Amino acid sequence: MTDESVTIKVSKGDIVRVDYDAYIVENDMLFDTTSTDKAKEADIYNENLTYRALPLLVGGGRVFPGLDEALEGVEVGVKSTVEIPPEKAAGPRDPKLLENIALREFLRQEIRPEMGMEVNIHNRTGTVVTVTNRMVRVDFNRRFAGAVLKYDFTVLDKIEGDENKVLAICEMDYGTNEGFRAVVDSDKVVLYLPDVCKYDQKWLMSKYKIVADLREVFGAVTVELVEEYLKKEEKSDTEEATDKVTEEATEEVADEKAPEEL
Repeated sequence: MTDESVTIKVSKGDIVRVDYDAYIVENDMLFDTTSTDKAKEADIYNENLTYRALPLLVGGGRVFPGLDEALEGVEVGVKSTVEIPPEKAAGPRDPKLLENIALREFLRQEIRPEMGMEVNIHNRTGTVVTVTNRMVRVDFNRRFAGAVLKYDFTVLDKIEGDENKVLAICEMDYGTNEGFRAVVDSDKVVLYLPDVCKYDQKWLMSKYKIVADLREVFGAVTVELVEEYLKKEEKSDTEEATDKVTEEATEEVADEKAPEEL
């Protein structure tokens, strides 16, 4: 908890936690939020997402440029609002990226297009606008292209402490920091990985983002990722005796039940 009498401002390179509600200005439609209640009210709730304040590296390019710029200089704990023009959000809308594609092209891929559906066709991702008996009109513009966006946001806190910053980067890039441990020296960051990283395909991509962000925050450091394979502890004589008694008791119960199961 910060002292309310002390003003803490955000600078580029800081790692912060942010609460926000994001709207399309034209129709005041909420399209993203960190609040579970607001997501449900707007009927955009996704049970596969976790709604919480997000860790962000300010100036790290993980959000729209207009929001990244707006974060710099704000006070921690103070609610702010920014309207972001298309050129600093999803970019201008290009009419040439609206294309008609034969319906048979979708059917060959066993895709039955519907209005509003996101599709991948000809190695490009777009949104279905209209569907007729023969043609499908697809918008290959980036989502929210041409739209003015509004963010109501509050920087809840600024992450302090080297180890805490490392764990925040893990949460930001991998989605969680559970099970991670970090040791930070002047020229090295050692990150101990949880067991899940040994077989999670998502980790294979996330680790490159984590390394890049660690170097963004700590400079040209060596980053060491450590998988641990811990030696199993030998059981004491008491534990072995207990296991033997339990095993014998289980066998006796099985013998008693066996005739009933035949």
